[in-house]
Amino acid sequence: MKKFIRNLSVFILIIVMMVAFSSSYASLNMDRLAYVLAIGIDTDEKNKMQVTFQFSTSAASSESGSNEKTPFVINTVTASSLSNAVNLMNAYLGKELNLSHCKIIIFSEEFASLGISDEIYTLTNDTQLRPTANILITKCTAKTYMEQTNPELEKTIYKYYDTLTNSSSYTGYIPDATLGSFFNTLICRTCDSYAILAGVGAKDSGSTNNEDTQKNSDIKAGSAPINGQNSAENIGIAVFKSDKLVGELNALETISFLTMRNELNNFLISVPDPLNNNSFLDIYVSPSFSNNIKVYTDTQSPYVKLKIKLTGKIHSMSTNSDYLSSETLKEISNSCNSYLEYTFKNYLYKTSKEFKSDITNLGKYALKNFLTWDDYEEYNWLDNYQNAYFDVEVDTSIESSMLITET
Repeated sequence: MKKFIRNLSVFILIIVMMVAFSSSYASLNMDRLAYVLAIGIDTDEKNKMQVTFQFSTSAASSESGSNEKTPFVINTVTASSLSNAVNLMNAYLGKELNLSHCKIIIFSEEFASLGISDEIYTLTNDTQLRPTANILITKCTAKTYMEQTNPELEKTIYKYYDTLTNSSSYTGYIPDATLGSFFNTLICRTCDSYAILAGVGAKDSGSTNNEDTQKNSDIKAGSAPINGQNSAENIGIAVFKSDKLVGELNALETISFLTMRNELNNFLISVPDPLNNNSFLDIYVSPSFSNNIKVYTDTQSPYVKLKIKLTGKIHSMSTNSDYLSSETLKEISNSCNSYLEYTFKNYLYKTSKEFKSDITNLGKYALKNFLTWDDYEEYNWLDNYQNAYFDVEVDTSIESSMLITET
């Protein structure tokens, strides 16, 4: 009798669980979902927005050969808001959009210049969308960027988007700007927002006309001297004041940004060669992560003093130059210091005077100067940043890195 009751209880429990989870299974069935890989937002002539969704076609990819790339689908809808765009696309596809695999959110420069706080809040409030999704601002339309993205070394567009910012820590050409970090800076009182600058390159030219531009990393998305199948370029920073796009930074200025924020492991720069006029040396630089930053707020014009310590190795070398000599290395170190001090100052004054935007988050170093939060608010750092003055001191220790030495 006890055995019968036990078996009956197990049977009833199984029936209850099947009934309880049957609706959940139906709603989460992969056949009923459309997985979004990227979202693009552009302006529309009638004061609406054009939202472009990029989907993975997993069913098609499973049937394709191992050497073929996974196909994807791009659809665009015009709507009054992002939420309405999602609903319209749900109706069009006959499937429910799932944003859990969305890796990038793309805004056109035209749309971003009008303000994107409503869209950022809406996206952040979505429980499916991950805060690690990257924010891109394109110099073209978001739809064009999606259509021109053709990764050469990845079989899936998802994998390409997933590794988009991997080079940030060792090239310094792009920041790792995510939905979560953008939202945090929107509500931050010590800093302003930023995003990845993206664009589509002109592949017919293959290079730029300015030789110095290439040597000194003075490039950005849409103008990079790259020739390849993938027309999409991600180089530089899109600078915001509050939620509105106010400017852009090139690769060298992005290096300055990441160095001051201690978010860069290594980077390569070209500095004037003190031993050979009109020539440059490629230096591989490693920050020490011990930046000394002090902010003085005795007046309404903040004074910011930065001391940055770096180490570097010479990568490009010329004949008839003694790169093992301590005197030579000292001259190169001085040249590197002067060049980087000039570069870092230009970056700081550009963000301060031209953009009036503290994306470096220097405001956090000013907090200790105030006894209370009300005192800090009264000082109004984010507006006073445009009045700031800067003093930058760079100390670089250069090594030759020669693998073959004299005997």
